[in-house]
Amino acid sequence: MGEVTVTHVPTSSAPPPRPGLSTLPAVPAQPAPTPRAPHGRTEPQPRRTALAEGFDQLRAAATTEPGRLRIIGAVLALLVVAFGAVTAWQMTDRAAAADDVLTSSQPLSSDAADIYRSLADANTAASSGFLAGGQETATSRDRYERNIRTAAEKLVGAAANSDPDSPSAATIAKLNRLLPEYKGLVERARTYNRQGFPVGGAYLRYANEKMQQRMLPAAEDLYKKENQRLRADYADATPYPWAAIALGVAALAALAWAQHRNYRRTNRVLNHGLVAATATVTVVLLWLVVGHSFARAGLNDSYDHGVRSLNVLHDARIASLKARGNENLTLVARGAETRKAGGETHDAYDYDFRAEMKALGTYLADAGKLADDSSGERPVTAAAGNMAEWNKRHTAAREQDENGNYQRALDMVIGPKDATGECFDSVDENLRTALAHEETEFRHAAGDGRDALTGLSSGAAVLAVLGAAGAVLGIGRRLSEYR
Repeated sequence: MGEVTVTHVPTSSAPPPRPGLSTLPAVPAQPAPTPRAPHGRTEPQPRRTALAEGFDQLRAAATTEPGRLRIIGAVLALLVVAFGAVTAWQMTDRAAAADDVLTSSQPLSSDAADIYRSLADANTAASSGFLAGGQETATSRDRYERNIRTAAEKLVGAAANSDPDSPSAATIAKLNRLLPEYKGLVERARTYNRQGFPVGGAYLRYANEKMQQRMLPAAEDLYKKENQRLRADYADATPYPWAAIALGVAALAALAWAQHRNYRRTNRVLNHGLVAATATVTVVLLWLVVGHSFARAGLNDSYDHGVRSLNVLHDARIASLKARGNENLTLVARGAETRKAGGETHDAYDYDFRAEMKALGTYLADAGKLADDSSGERPVTAAAGNMAEWNKRHTAAREQDENGNYQRALDMVIGPKDATGECFDSVDENLRTALAHEETEFRHAAGDGRDALTGLSSGAAVLAVLGAAGAVLGIGRRLSEYR
């Protein structure tokens, strides 16, 4: 039996090729299989956001000159339109506030002051009529009725122009409730006084207490609220429109850059569309700055030489009315009301009279300083002279009363000749003249300020649209060269 030889083939090397057979190429590496969702579905790839895709498109467009021009045109148009829109918005707000100053808040502030003055004057007329007793003149009675009627009418107007839920509306409702109560007390005081009953004086003092402690403080509160509203309107009308100015400067800078870029790339000095856009933005910006500066100057002047003077003159007139009422009540009470001050006992109404006269002197001094022409200064100076004479006559009347000569003191206060009432009437008349002058000054200055803003908001919007169109057409002219 022959020997069998076994040959070992190593596993680490490839088998030798067999004759007649071709060698297959090596299989390349395959990518990992796509993960599949349950039930054999393919897992969806996450989608890019619209913002990311838009940014990629914008970046791709910016690589070509036409794309860059389109981006520049869009930015220029957006800047010009934004400038016009912000200008129109800010100027509309300021023009509305300036109109409110002239036609709403200042007249309401004056009406509130008139309500206070009418109530104080009615109280003064009531005490003057009471002192006259059965000899009360028709003029005194008419003055009382006229002031009551004026206060009622002004309250109706104030109620119509105030918000139903505002604090002013609550104050007006309170005054409307107290006014007939006060009038009823005055009528009772007159009735008993004509019959010679001393209780009439008690009713008048009670009516005066209701007026001094409840009605006049409420009227003063209404006056302060309307003044706050007036100051708020001034605060809305006068600030510079910095947002619009900043956008206008930015739009001009962008237009200048675009024209400089156009010149460097084409050697063309002017692009008609961009020049037109620059011109419209310049016009709007100058109109905005100059117009608002004039409006601000007019409104500030109306406040400094109108509203401030009016407030001081209103305060002076009210002080004179309160002083006159206290002077009359000194004789009505005949020492029944006293007050301790500085360790001494004083007649309460005479003490209040002197306090109000001191305040009147301070207000008149302030009004004289605020008067900016002779027409405004003259009546204030005259009122100061009347006040000095009033003080002299009052001192003489008080001496007569303290010496027991009541009738003589009464004649020196409400008599037909050389009485303190003449001085009070002169003070009141001069203050009325000064108020009328300052009211005219206010209306002229505030009207000029409001008129300086006329047409600015609508004009800015129209010109901005034209400027944006000019920028788009100017860029479009350059784009047409690439077609």
